[in-house]
Amino acid sequence: MIFKFGKPFWALMLCGGLLTKVAWAGGVVKIDGSSTVYPITEGAAEDFQKETGTKVTVGISGTGGGFKKFTRGETDVQNASRPILQSEMDAAKQGGIEYLELPIAFDALTVVVNAKNDWVDSIKVSELKKIWEPAAQGKIKKWNQIRPEWPDKEIKLYGAGSDSGTFDYFTEAINEKSKASRGDYTASEDDNVLVQGVEGDKHALGYMGYAYFVAHQKRLKALAVEWDEKKMAPCRPTEAAVLGGTYNPLSRPLFLYVNVKSLEKPEVKKFVEFYLDHVETLAQEVKYIPLPASAYGKVRTRLEQKKKGTAFHGHGDMAVPMDQILDRPLVP
Repeated sequence: MIFKFGKPFWALMLCGGLLTKVAWAGGVVKIDGSSTVYPITEGAAEDFQKETGTKVTVGISGTGGGFKKFTRGETDVQNASRPILQSEMDAAKQGGIEYLELPIAFDALTVVVNAKNDWVDSIKVSELKKIWEPAAQGKIKKWNQIRPEWPDKEIKLYGAGSDSGTFDYFTEAINEKSKASRGDYTASEDDNVLVQGVEGDKHALGYMGYAYFVAHQKRLKALAVEWDEKKMAPCRPTEAAVLGGTYNPLSRPLFLYVNVKSLEKPEVKKFVEFYLDHVETLAQEVKYIPLPASAYGKVRTRLEQKKKGTAFHGHGDMAVPMDQILDRPLVP
């Protein structure tokens, strides 16, 4: 079978020894979810649209907001910066939605301060917990409450909104419970809002996806994170640190979830195949960290064989190598 894409799609099919020209409706590929994954998916969507003429829409309502649409069957593909939660697995079952879980890249969730901040270069996980845990609300307000030598100035906090997978992952990694967080901070599912907030205030602190930090690193400073509970030395977010397993617990995989029924539509199937063919390059272009080559082979096999379900049990796992994740049995 030979495909030639256009608008509409055309296929040249070998039928009874004769080549027959068949028209396909161009269709639309509908995607929503994580703002962290958005730069990779937007790049894939733009390239796919140029090559095929197929319309691809990419929303950024956050991982949680996107899963609400995905489990209702409103989208074909879900961008996610954390694994699917148990409540979302239950909603998918109720909605009759079967899905593929496709890891696509790594992110180093990055703790940032203003570039003019000259008093902090590294921070402990226990100190981040002291800042961000629910009990800190209305009580932990100043830098010198974290370390006495830090300024007697108010910490202006910026972080992910509650519909963001970044919020879920950060709270589980730092506060040991997903969605457990103080609420008195500037929250947004759009990382660009967080960038602008920290850029504009010398005493700000926030967290965001690595790509958003890299794009603004002249005006932001990434802190080294010390996982003191595990006696891990302070480590800054870099590709080598993520792949080497030393930037923890804030290294995390990023995902596409694909509605199995949507794969019956040629435009969706071709888009997902195109995505996996180009994601390594696209991830590097937007400053995320590609998976090991062996992992991409397993992800492609998962797509080809339509292996349904999730390798997680409704929560994120910290510091687990990708090959181990991809070798786990899948839970429907």
